[in-house]
Amino acid sequence: MALKIRLARAGSKKRPYYHVVIADVRSPRDGRFIEQVGAWNPMLPKDGDRVTLDEERIKHWLDNGALPTDRVARFLDQAGLTKREARSNPKKAEPGKKAQERVALAKKAEDDAAAKKAADEAAAAEAAAAPKEEEAPAEEAAS
Repeated sequence: MALKIRLARAGSKKRPYYHVVIADVRSPRDGRFIEQVGAWNPMLPKDGDRVTLDEERIKHWLDNGALPTDRVARFLDQAGLTKREARSNPKKAEPGKKAQERVALAKKAEDDAAAKKAADEAAAAEAAAAPKEEEAPAEEAAS
């Protein structure tokens, strides 16, 4: 029988409260469990006493092959009962495909505008640097 140390939801709607239980992996989340070994109240402030664990019973079940879920593993790591390896998902923070396309389009438009502005400034500087034709010959031709 494969065992998990997991959370079972209790509490009313929009007021969650979780029991930390030892359960068979085949049983439903809020269904049958073997033993309750703790509780988690996410409604309490983070600096408060949100998590309570029966450390002795958890050690017993860990020795008998029970595996904690990810959230419970975090609690056990904070309590010093097990070590949870750090996870890294660098792609999680990246925007989606469509958003990346919009950013690329906006960047291309900015680059085009900057290139056009630079070309206009270069043309204006070139025109200012060119020697001006004298107006005297034009006046003589008119007389």
